[in-house]
Amino acid sequence: MTFDPEFKKALQLLPDSEKDKLILRLLKHDLNLASQLRFALLDSDSMLDKREEVKKTIIRRIERATEAYYSAGYLLMDVREISGEINEHVSIRKDKLGEIILNCLMLRQLLELNNERIGAETLDKAYTLCIYIVARVFKILMLIQKQHEDLHIEYREEIETIGKLIGKNHLLMKTAIHNGLDVNWLIQFEIPKTIDSIYRNLRKNGYLK
Repeated sequence: MTFDPEFKKALQLLPDSEKDKLILRLLKHDLNLASQLRFALLDSDSMLDKREEVKKTIIRRIERATEAYYSAGYLLMDVREISGEINEHVSIRKDKLGEIILNCLMLRQLLELNNERIGAETLDKAYTLCIYIVARVFKILMLIQKQHEDLHIEYREEIETIGKLIGKNHLLMKTAIHNGLDVNWLIQFEIPKTIDSIYRNLRKNGYLK
């Protein structure tokens, strides 16, 4: 949204007390903007420090969810909460590299600790979690493809590991194949340059849902 010069000038002429009231009123209606502003003004920790904090949170939350495992459905609820924390970190701190790193960590931890349990469920009970994982893999691959090619190698080990973990789970493999995810893209670390259009076409045709 752009603002015309007259509006900008009128804002500049407002008394400071009125500006403060307007800012506080607007921030009450946009908590994400409020968090970004708070981070910019008050947070002394670097983005890398915050990323490390989120990493520890992910590991701790996945371990806790694993210990309390009841079903694939409950595990999915925990994973969605963790994903929300990742999204909040990325939104507030504009950490694009962290978005890839943290999502990879979440999936790797999830599968390393729960692969056998997920595979022991029926497809009906595990499908929603499986489709979530497959869709998240697509998201990660698209994010990597948007990075400069020189940076791709940074994610190779994580992506290959996630691919191998998926390959060991027959339910995830079935879900991946049915929804257009070639696990060899991960295992061989060969991300199609057209991954964005592949994803859009799959969604358009009713897959990944």
